[in-house]
Amino acid sequence: MAFEIVRPADTSVAQFFQRSERENLKSFFGFSVIWHEQSHDFAAVVGGATVGALTIRIAASLAHVERLFVRPADRGAGIGRALLANSEDVANYYNCHKMTVLVPSGSTAQRFFEACGYHQEALLPQHTFKIDMSVLRKFLL
Repeated sequence: MAFEIVRPADTSVAQFFQRSERENLKSFFGFSVIWHEQSHDFAAVVGGATVGALTIRIAASLAHVERLFVRPADRGAGIGRALLANSEDVANYYNCHKMTVLVPSGSTAQRFFEACGYHQEALLPQHTFKIDMSVLRKFLL
C-alpha cells in the first residue's frame, strides 16, 4: 500500500474521526463506547467583574480541570474552593467518577488542590516547559 502523509487545510481529518470514532474506540477499549466530550465554564463575579474562573472538560466518565485562575488580589477568600466545588457538583451530575488536574509539582497550585481533597496520581518528569508536573485526582460519587 502506497501512502502519503499530508497536513490538510480542510476539515477532512475531523470528518475522518467523526466517521470512524465509534468503531475505533470499540477496538481500543474492547467494548462499545459513546464518547461525548463537553466543557463547562464557571465564573466568580464581584460587582459585575470576574475575579476567578474555572473550566472543566468531561469525557468518558472523567472530569478534568483545564484551568482555574483567581485574581491574585482576591486569593484566600474561598473563591477557588467554591469554583472547584461547583465544578465537582456538575461532574457528579454527569456521573464522573474522578476529577483530575495537571499542576507543577510542589507548587502552590498543588498544595491548593491537595487541601481540596486531591491526591497525586502520577509525576510526569520534565513534562510542560521541562517542568515536573503532578497529575492530581479526586474520586467522586
